[in-house]
Amino acid sequence: MKDLFGKAILDFQTNNSPEDLVTETNISEADEMSVAYLFRNYNDMPKLEKEAMQLSKGKILDVGCGAGNHSLYLQEKGFEVTAIDISENAIKACKLRGVQNAQVQNLLALEEDKFDTILLLMNGTGIFGTLSETSKYLQKLKSLLSPNGQILIDSSDIIYMFDENNDGCFSVPADQYYGELIFTISYKGETDEPFTWLYLDYNTLQNAAYANGFQCELILEGEHFDYLARLTL
Repeated sequence: MKDLFGKAILDFQTNNSPEDLVTETNISEADEMSVAYLFRNYNDMPKLEKEAMQLSKGKILDVGCGAGNHSLYLQEKGFEVTAIDISENAIKACKLRGVQNAQVQNLLALEEDKFDTILLLMNGTGIFGTLSETSKYLQKLKSLLSPNGQILIDSSDIIYMFDENNDGCFSVPADQYYGELIFTISYKGETDEPFTWLYLDYNTLQNAAYANGFQCELILEGEHFDYLARLTL
């Protein structure tokens, strides 16, 4: 991977002529996204993220931290935060912004530690990749959670992106879960390798959580089929 997503983040942080990111999926056309959006402060966060910030407690792990918005906010509130991302460039930007404990790290390779709050935000289910991989990730998260800890995770039900016929049924793929997408990111004329990214509807997340020994609670619903959920042991 060329880490173009991280390159855009680092370019913005270092004023290195940042440009818009272009994202495309197997079910949607190319869409431009301003890198500035990845640097939002608390006041500019969607209500789901604000709610997650308010619910956070104790020792915190921020998974897929990106530019480090959530980690910075919580760090300023006095919390001990570990921020991880597989993007080396994003972690460089986090450190430049002042995130004290930012690590280039794959969640599955994280050494056994215990956290009171684990955050997976900005479609946190995305890193699972596919529905079949979800249990593996949930088991890893379970091993990192303190006995009274919580996982705060958001996602969206993307059923609205598929055609609906006259009897209210949607035309979704027959051979896979409809929330499994293939993403492609382009930046400054380069295109990264395609990768799988998972959007989970709440009922599917809840079923997966129960199957892996979690309780699952719907905390808040957003304005566009998105939601915030809390998983506890």
